[in-house]
Parts: sequence; C-alpha cells; structure tokens
Amino acid sequence: MEYKAFLIKYAEIGTKGKNRYVFEDMLCRRISEHVAAFGDFTIRREYGRIFLEAQSGYDYEDVITALQKVFGVSGISPVVVGESLQFDDIREMAVSYIKECYDDKPHTFKVNTRRANKAYPVKSMEMNSEIGHYLLEECDNLKVDVHNPDVLLNIEIRNKVYLYSQTIKGAGGLPVGTNGRAMLLLSGGIDSPVAGYMIAKRGVELEAVYFNAPPYTSERAKQKVIDLAKLVSRYSGKIRLHIVNFTDIQLAIYEKCPHEELTIIMRRYMMKIAEELAKRNGCQALITGESIGQVASQTMHSLACTGEVCNMPVFRPCIGMDKQEIVDISERIGTYETSIQPYEDCCTIFVAKHPVTKPVIEIIKRSETKLADVIDDLMKEAVDTVEVVKAD
Repeated sequence: MEYKAFLIKYAEIGTKGKNRYVFEDMLCRRISEHVAAFGDFTIRREYGRIFLEAQSGYDYEDVITALQKVFGVSGISPVVVGESLQFDDIREMAVSYIKECYDDKPHTFKVNTRRANKAYPVKSMEMNSEIGHYLLEECDNLKVDVHNPDVLLNIEIRNKVYLYSQTIKGAGGLPVGTNGRAMLLLSGGIDSPVAGYMIAKRGVELEAVYFNAPPYTSERAKQKVIDLAKLVSRYSGKIRLHIVNFTDIQLAIYEKCPHEELTIIMRRYMMKIAEELAKRNGCQALITGESIGQVASQTMHSLACTGEVCNMPVFRPCIGMDKQEIVDISERIGTYETSIQPYEDCCTIFVAKHPVTKPVIEIIKRSETKLADVIDDLMKEAVDTVEVVKAD
C-alpha cells in the first residue's frame, strides 16, 4: 500500500482548552522540521486532527521513524485518501483497502465511522453496518468482532474520505518549545542524556553544558558528549552545547580543599557556572541526571549541598529511578551505546578514595573560603571562554 498522507494524533494537547491552538501550531512546526529531509510535505489542520500529506515520493520507514521522535505526537496513522463522498465509492475503497493490506488469513474486524462532515446524509451507525455487511460479502476471510477485532477499520468523513486501520505509537508528551528553556548538565554518562530527553518531552527547549578538563580528559571524551547531544537533539531539536574548560578550577580545588570534599565542591562550582550560563541564554531551570543514592555525590545530604548554590530550579527527572530503569530508557532512545564508551569524564579524574557522603553545608562553605583569592577570576575566565557547539 502506498500512503499519500498520515493522520497525526495527539493526546495531552487536546486538554489545553483555549490555548490548544498554540500547542497545535508548535506541533505542526516540529513535524515539518523532522520530516523536511525526507520529501516534500504539507501539513493541514482540521479540528482535532492534523494531516501530513506527501507532495512527492518519500521513504515510508524514514518518515515514520522521524515522526516517532516528535514530542506531542501520540500516534501516527497512515491513511488512504478518497476524493469521492459517494457511498458506493467509499464501500469499494474499504474493500480495496482490506484486500491490499491484509492477507487471506482469517481476521476479525469492526468498522468505526467518524462523520466530521455533519452534512453527509448517511449516519455513522448506518455506515458501520452497511460497509461491514459489504465487507463480509466481498471478503471470505473476515468475521465481525465488535469487542476485540484484529482489524479496526476507521473511516473519517470530512471534505474527503480518510480510511485507516493502523496507529503507530508516537513519543507522546508536549511539543518542544511550548514550556520554556532549560540548561542540561550533560556528562558522558548514561543518566544525563536520559534526563534531557525526559524534560524535552514536557515541551522544554534544551541548552546543554559540558565541563571539560584537558589534558586530563581527551578529545575523544569531548566528542563523545557532542555525539550524545546530537542523539538527544533527534528528539529535542537543536541543542547548543556550551563546553566549559574546568581544569584550572578543579586543580585549585584539589590543591586547596580537603580531598574527601572534592566531588561536592566541584559539583557546587559546576552548578554555579551552569546557572550563570543558563541566565545568559534565557533558561528558567537547570537539569541534571542525578538519582538518589546512586553515587556518593547523590545522597540526600549531597544533593542538598550542591543544590544550595542555585537560585533557579533544578530539575532531576531521574531522581527516583534505579539504574536499570535509566538504562532501559537510554537503550530505547539510542544513547546507551555512546554513553558506555570508555572515555574518561571530567569528574572521574579528581575522585577521592573516600568521598564524604553526608556533607555539612557549613563545613563545605568553610573549605571553599580557601579558594577566595583565586576562584572569582577562575570562574569568570571559565564562563567567558566557553566554546559553543551546535548539535542537531
């Protein structure tokens, strides 16, 4: 079957009341961006429906894969479009569709008609009955099952006739760009790309920041994070990755502060820099991949200590998930294989043998006073020399 159009379904957008058009507009924009590379398409909106129509040839699998990465799309239905509203033509269209899409093996079916064009003279229930009866006559392998059919044949009567029986699951969520912008602290690990994906699914545009530590980290480690940003951007759209040279700050902390507090103090300065970059780039929040208890820097005490330096909200979508749950999502979205590449991350270089797991904020702040003579200049230089890479 060659499909010339797709019915794009959404779920949560339908609850938005008077603001619904804003979400629909953004969804149409995101759909256009995702399919632009695969052919010439137009998008047409009718009440409660979005139709993506092909104006030229395209690769079906590529388009479906692209649409499945658009947040806000709950389902994708390839549709056959009929120009004629004559009842006999619709009956023949239904028979032709069933014979072409389904083999001669026995199938149960049900016809479900939606008459959006209320001027159409045949009522929905009558359509269901008449077309169902005609299918039974023309297709020996069919049997009616109104409760749990193998094939649910949907017929929509509008200015044209749309016929479909398959709905492919979409990404769900809300269109990116409908809920502000946030700065993702992106490392080379498994968790932070998942965190970015999950927040983008709620309609949030992403910026990202990576803390690089040359020569203690390699160019391959940096490229790994750029690759992860590109993988997340398949769902979130373009991401600007801000690469911060963090080496001098790490060395200062290593030289002047207690070693068991290294990770906590470094995390605090990462959060400060990320917040400054977030403010400069119009973000309203920070995003991290932290999960309670996963490592020493993610105990309740540690999270409270690192979060204390921030004035803007810090979103931690993985906070209550165990590692396997996070791994499962990373595999599903295609970031896992890149995340496990064995290139050292900035944080792994200066790890204490026995890191503090229950840091006390007052003690940490006292330790930070040892940096007073250098830290302001180092922070300013780190922020002012950021390298920005566009990931898409």
